Amino acid sequence: MAEKKAKPSSELSRLSAEADTGEATRKSTTGKKAVISTGGHQYIVSEGQELEVEKLDGGRKPEFEALLVINGEDVSIGKPAVEGVKVGAEIIEPEVKADKVVAIRYKAKKRVHKRRGHRQKLTRIKITKIGTVKP
Repeated sequence: MAEKKAKPSSELSRLSAEADTGEATRKSTTGKKAVISTGGHQYIVSEGQELEVEKLDGGRKPEFEALLVINGEDVSIGKPAVEGVKVGAEIIEPEVKADKVVAIRYKAKKRVHKRRGHRQKLTRIKITKIGTVKP
């Protein structure tokens, strides 16, 4: 059985100090990705990806703040957002309806039964760019 090696305490203190200052960086082996927050949900996105989010109001090109950015081997963690990094998107379909959610209220032997349905409105977007913002 392989033994797990503990990280040296100096490296742990360095990582915790970087986390306290707002941005920590560590090595990873994935492509360019980001974590965005919209509509009370967080999404892991990459450039060219299409996804459905809570209905957005406004223009055709929304921008989101990146909470975390993975760029090749570098990982940047923000408090709460990574400074100077925006995720650009374009709206493909402004209004899409999700599947119907049915809520049923039923009381046995009491002639009480109620049925309600709800379809959440969503917006389909495509991530166009994960990059820095020019001041």
